[in-house]
Amino acid sequence: MNNRIRQILDQISALEDELQTAVEQQQERLHYRFEDKRISFEHAIGEAHRKARMGIFRWFLTVRPLNYLTAPIIYGMVVPLALFDLCISFYQLTCFPIYRVARVRRADYIALDHQHLAYLNIIEKVDCMYCSYAVGLLGYAQEITARTEQYFCPIKHARKMLGAHARYAHFLAYGEAEDFHAKLEEFRAELAKETDQGHKSQDGNPQDDSDKTG
Repeated sequence: MNNRIRQILDQISALEDELQTAVEQQQERLHYRFEDKRISFEHAIGEAHRKARMGIFRWFLTVRPLNYLTAPIIYGMVVPLALFDLCISFYQLTCFPIYRVARVRRADYIALDHQHLAYLNIIEKVDCMYCSYAVGLLGYAQEITARTEQYFCPIKHARKMLGAHARYAHFLAYGEAEDFHAKLEEFRAELAKETDQGHKSQDGNPQDDSDKTG
């Protein structure tokens, strides 16, 4: 990796830190806080949220008729999604210890918290939780796949890739054949190092919540 690419990656990391700071500032501006894994708003804001909630009957009247026709298709996807969740979780549970790759925590990707928003009615809450699960599941699966790719084939593609995972930027350039197998072992050593660091952190906190859903 040349110095220019490393410099750009450092800039991206700095921007991510800046974004996290901005998100935390927005949290303060909206006056919500976490209490025992629940999110609570200040009383006045909570009251405003409840007043903004649309009733079920009125909500049904605002839905486009064609949306009702697609609802069975959308919610029918929960079956393949749940099966995919089971398969990808089983894969990392059985294979990652053999590869010495740290397991991905589902709770880091699947966040179910929209049910705490008082301005959503029960149907909107269910819709939001379903979307949150689906999007979070795909992010969770992408990270599992990214760690697998780093172990077996950390090589970039010849053409530009949209939506590449975070590890992709550090992969070897397409056609970079010099000392390939030695560099491959370095990538694997990095994964093993992540595993060792994870074990050390668990020694301080023996509770393993890797399979929690948020």
